[in-house]
Amino acid sequence: MTSRLPPTTPGKSATPEELRRYDLLLAGFDLLDQAIAVFDAAPKLVTWNKALLRLLDFPEEMVRVGTPFEDFVRFNVQRGEYSHGGSGGNAAEVERLVAERMAAVRSFQPHQAERIRPNGQVLSIRGVPIPNLGFVTLWTDITEQRRYEQLIESQNAALETRVSARTAELEAATARLDALAGQLARSEERLRLIMDAIPALIAYVDAGERYIFANRGYTEWFGVDPAQIVGRTIAEVFGPEAYAQIRPYIEQAAAGEQVSYEYSRINPAGRPVHARSALVPEVSPSGGVQGYFVLSIDITEQKASQAALIQAQKMEAVGQLTGGLAHDFNNLLTIITGNLATLRDKLPAHQGYDDYLEPALSAARRGTELIRRLLTFSRQQPLEPCPVEVGALVQGMTPLLSRSLTERIHMQLDLPADKLYALVDPHQLESALLNLAINARDAMADGGELRIAVTRRQVTPSIAQQAEVPPGDYVQFDVSDTGSGIAPELLPRLFEPFFTTKAFGAGSGLGLAMVYGFIRQSGGNIRVLSTPGAGANVRFIVPMTDAPAPAPGPAVPAATATENAHRLVLLVEDEPEVRKVIRQQLTELGYPVLEAGNGLEAKAMLEAVEDIALLVSDTVMPGLGGRELAAAARALRPALPILLITGYATGEPPAGMPDIPTLRKPFERSALAAALAALDHPETPAP
Repeated sequence: MTSRLPPTTPGKSATPEELRRYDLLLAGFDLLDQAIAVFDAAPKLVTWNKALLRLLDFPEEMVRVGTPFEDFVRFNVQRGEYSHGGSGGNAAEVERLVAERMAAVRSFQPHQAERIRPNGQVLSIRGVPIPNLGFVTLWTDITEQRRYEQLIESQNAALETRVSARTAELEAATARLDALAGQLARSEERLRLIMDAIPALIAYVDAGERYIFANRGYTEWFGVDPAQIVGRTIAEVFGPEAYAQIRPYIEQAAAGEQVSYEYSRINPAGRPVHARSALVPEVSPSGGVQGYFVLSIDITEQKASQAALIQAQKMEAVGQLTGGLAHDFNNLLTIITGNLATLRDKLPAHQGYDDYLEPALSAARRGTELIRRLLTFSRQQPLEPCPVEVGALVQGMTPLLSRSLTERIHMQLDLPADKLYALVDPHQLESALLNLAINARDAMADGGELRIAVTRRQVTPSIAQQAEVPPGDYVQFDVSDTGSGIAPELLPRLFEPFFTTKAFGAGSGLGLAMVYGFIRQSGGNIRVLSTPGAGANVRFIVPMTDAPAPAPGPAVPAATATENAHRLVLLVEDEPEVRKVIRQQLTELGYPVLEAGNGLEAKAMLEAVEDIALLVSDTVMPGLGGRELAAAARALRPALPILLITGYATGEPPAGMPDIPTLRKPFERSALAAALAALDHPETPAP
């Protein structure tokens, strides 16, 4: 490699001591995995390390003191560094690209970018100006992101060692060599700029645990004045709680062992922050530890991401379990509600049987609602979104909300003057607002104020990434109270199913989980802010939409039992008790019924019995499922009306047949009658 001689005063040669120190400095820089190059204001190459040749594959004869920056640019352009495929033999294109790069260099600004080389190597490039002198460029190979932290740790630990050694040399040289004091000071400042440009927390402490050096990132993270950290102890900077966490690792380092660890502390803003650190002991020639090099990385965001991932995985697992159980529960509820409803219709009303049947039916309906809440939490409950005028909806809920609150709670509404329409399921939105109001009431045992505000909210692309929603226009709801508030450690768990801050037996723990599932399923997001003793604010956004289209005409009435008597229904259901209930409902509606216990049996009946006028089939069955059966039925009889029924959360029509509706279990006879009536009049939607 071309010699990199140190700068000298005109007419005066460098002394052997100066050459030795400079060689040590260069040897230290050559140990770096990062490529470093310093250019003067010309710009021309001043100094570099061996990693420059290794990472960027420049010819060794090109890398010498005084090489113009433009030569490196032209070399890169010709080998296709800035555009895949290179520029070939097109000299004009080469000169155009070189001119663009040099124009950017002449107006040099601090920058950081990434570049993918033609060989697939990914480089992180950072440029830092040295005022009135030139600039420093650092290249880092970040191809293996998973090794990024280890790479930064090793690079910066080595760099810190060299910086500390160079600083000590410069201080000693200042006293001995006054003639070189200015040059040494400028060299130290350049190294300081390099250290401050590195995105890591770097420090050096002596054997007495007192700081000798700390870069800008380190002092900013601890909120300490850079001029005041030198001379202070680790315990003074960390505080007693954080120091207690790291003291065992310091003791290990004092024994000459390199250690890595993680710790947390409360920053000046009162928020917990996390760091991953490494202590590298510096062993003196006599064998004792004379100090420690410290390299730390802020992992607060990484910890938050890990916590969010664990929370999402936990909620996803519960959601999947809920979706699977829904089918079995809905089948059971179909049997219970169907038999109870039939029994109620057959028993004389005046003999008091309703006193027993109605509570049982009511309990079954509450079970149905519980399943829907669980499915809403797991985002598997099918919603029926439509344009909803939110101001009118909230205003219409005022009597219900007022009855749900105590007399000592004052409710304030802040609704928009203009009509705002949200694309949501209105019933689920009402349920969500009611849940939030009840939670606020329970937090204000001694009275207070509940405020519900509705505004229009525009989500920009930058905010959308944080809010995990697409950019666009949304309707924002704020439900605030002046109650007891929520402890910070409980906030991350608020949306977990069955988790509640209320006393035992005072809540199911599904309210906020249901709200969360509904909001996320509707394309929005929700967050809770609270300070203990100062109330809570629940803010959620849902997509905004245009005003609804004019309402359709009145629904066509269902056919009479006499009309149904001539229409043979093929009922397909693999659960015998569920099939019995649905057969009974169809019989009460006047339909003659032909039964099949599975899809294969039903397909054979469709092929053999021409009188079948309607097909009512369960969706999920062993062997041939309901969707496959519907496809086979359409192939045999294209005009045959088909109704699918399901106990699962979703009920998509078979592929290529969007006109086949799905009725979800449990359902009562009136809902079945309406669904069958809609088959006869497909232009009229079923209720």
